[in-house]
Amino acid sequence: MGRLSRVFLVFFLDIYVVLLILITPPVCGSNTITGSPSKKHGVAFFIFGDSFLDAGNNNYINTTTLDQANFWPYGETYFKFPTGRFSDGRLISDFIAEYANLPLIPPFLQPGFRHYYDGVNFASSGAGALVETFQGSVIDLKTQLRYYKEVEAWLRKKLGNVGTEVTLSKAVYLVSIGSNDYLSLSLTNSTILNSYSQSQYIEMVIGNLTAVIKDIYGIGGRKFGFINLPELGCMPGMRIIKQETKGKCLEEASSLANLHNKALSKLLKKLSKQFKGFKYSLYDLNTNLRRRIIHPSHYGFKDGKRACCGTGEFRGVFSCGGKRIVKEYQLCENPNHHVFWDSYHLTEIAYKQFADEMWTGPHTVVGPYTMKDLFLAH
Repeated sequence: MGRLSRVFLVFFLDIYVVLLILITPPVCGSNTITGSPSKKHGVAFFIFGDSFLDAGNNNYINTTTLDQANFWPYGETYFKFPTGRFSDGRLISDFIAEYANLPLIPPFLQPGFRHYYDGVNFASSGAGALVETFQGSVIDLKTQLRYYKEVEAWLRKKLGNVGTEVTLSKAVYLVSIGSNDYLSLSLTNSTILNSYSQSQYIEMVIGNLTAVIKDIYGIGGRKFGFINLPELGCMPGMRIIKQETKGKCLEEASSLANLHNKALSKLLKKLSKQFKGFKYSLYDLNTNLRRRIIHPSHYGFKDGKRACCGTGEFRGVFSCGGKRIVKEYQLCENPNHHVFWDSYHLTEIAYKQFADEMWTGPHTVVGPYTMKDLFLAH
């Protein structure tokens, strides 16, 4: 090719590139009105509750190892290292996020994390609806609500008022709370039931939960997922509390859980009639966990009563990891064979089964909406 030909070729290529730049719309950048990225975000997922949903918030508070799981063998199967989750792997909320095409939702207190478009996890192991439950060692539900309001303020700065209202109304709010309010009565030799009847105490727990739900609704939340309380008395750590029960379920704890669950169901029906646009999904963890405890083989498990990690009868002594009061512990060969991971928490495979039922289960186990319905609802 001659020199003149090469000059003309370069000239026409330059013209072509300029034309491409002029006619091609930008594919990224910032929204100049709100200052937020133009990337389209999915439905945000906000998580409140206790150790069944805590993704690691308790790693960052001044507490004891009784309320932490940031040591081996927690996290051994999926993550290959401890994350602060009370399981060998993922939790219900992790699976729900995956099914909703969201990333793992990080804990609110994780250092350096300030990106709330996809939601955030406020749950704290040991937390209760009552401020007094394990007070000083956990992030109670009221404080979790305060953190949520900080996130709301952050979103308003990034998205403006209209953008934030749209985000919060489309968001899904998952709540698992109450277990510790009742477990603490047995685990701390509490005398509170000397001052209140069982029904009054349950009323206080439900009352605190109601106040938080109403607050979130007032800020803009419309779609809520709830997990009712498990069969508390049948947890390995509860079976061993009273010598005379000889390894049977602790009826007092199970009875409180059942009464709470009836009150929760009644409350949610009332709120759905009272508040316009209030949609909820209630998953019956209690019944579905009991089925796996009694008939583990029906669900692919070999053991429904004994924990994978711990020591003593049913491995019910809360010693998993050797960092708590009792240092001795045993670890099973395969967590997938067990419903319970430690004295009070479940294995990843159990959490996945529950998440699957929450996502698309029949109305006999979840309703009136499934979690999938909530994420798809406008």
